[in-house]
Amino acid sequence: MTGQFVPKKVFFTSGAGSHPDKLTSFEMALREASIHCYNLVEVSSILPPKCRIVSKEEGIKMLFPGSITFTVLSRLSSNEAGKRITASVGMAIPRDVEKDWGYFAEYHSFDESKEVAGAYAEKIADNMYRSISDKVPEKTMNRTKSTVVNDNGDWSTTLAAAVFIME
Repeated sequence: MTGQFVPKKVFFTSGAGSHPDKLTSFEMALREASIHCYNLVEVSSILPPKCRIVSKEEGIKMLFPGSITFTVLSRLSSNEAGKRITASVGMAIPRDVEKDWGYFAEYHSFDESKEVAGAYAEKIADNMYRSISDKVPEKTMNRTKSTVVNDNGDWSTTLAAAVFIME
């Protein structure tokens, strides 16, 4: 399969940020997640065969500032004081990671705990995987971030991401 553009590695990250400006609150969340210096391209939700999960620290070392970086991204913003906002990326990992592909699921919600939203993101990924493969995934997991909007009217943004490394 020459000429294919397929990620070889993936890592997970999350962040939350707050600022009077909505876009700047997103930037603050990207900074907390350590992915603020890349040109992010959102992609849909497939974990390719042979794509190895690495730590955030290992993945960041493989990226160069300004690079085009593909990511499965869930994000949510609000400026409603006291509102809980949560973003999650769930994943269903196949039993045979060498030949089968898995699923990511982006989910974001208001007024749900990190645990509830994360479990739901995993459930979505699991359901999508089972609906196309008639197989049970080897494992499901999630990366989730939750925050509460402050009382002064600032915007808050929360995000969760699976970041691909192309090598």
